[in-house]
Amino acid sequence: MENNETTMEGASREAFEEAHATGINLKLFGVYNLPRISQVYLMFHGQLKDGYMKAGVESLEVGLFEDAEIPWDDLAFPVVTESLQRYFEDRPNHKVHVADIRGRPGSKIDVTRY
Repeated sequence: MENNETTMEGASREAFEEAHATGINLKLFGVYNLPRISQVYLMFHGQLKDGYMKAGVESLEVGLFEDAEIPWDDLAFPVVTESLQRYFEDRPNHKVHVADIRGRPGSKIDVTRY
């Protein structure tokens, strides 16, 4: 988040910076604690306005995938993997998820769900 920004404004800004994506009807999906790097991720879900996205200045590549096409082994961040897995397990009735994600790069990731 930037100064003077709400969590939803921050999520919208990040989506645009990363993927030139504009989300609508955003709702909180998950709160993920990453104590090893002293960060907390708030994940939101919603609809992609106009179906448009492309790589932004902070991304080398972005894409839209059907469930079976997701390149699980290529996802860069464990919090993204965890969020997507919970998203597919829950749909169509999403609840807010809370979890701690621990581990070091190159080692097994430990997720404690609440």
